[in-house]
Amino acid sequence: MKKPVLSIDEPEPKKAVRADWPPTEGFATIVDGHFKSEFDTAEAAETSGRELKSAYPRLQIEIYDAANKVRTLLG
Repeated sequence: MKKPVLSIDEPEPKKAVRADWPPTEGFATIVDGHFKSEFDTAEAAETSGRELKSAYPRLQIEIYDAANKVRTLLG
């Protein structure tokens, strides 16, 4: 089977990101124990988590810091 030839203007296909593995860099929101969105900064992750929490107050939302491998529960 031949591999497709990529042109210079065409970006390489991204690797599939697994939802059950924690990210290796940046920050992520964890909703009811499942990794969801990834962010570059803690502030962006917290803002997104607080928006979710205000819309759905029964959710358990945590912010995951990939560098320190720490989860912080949003109150």
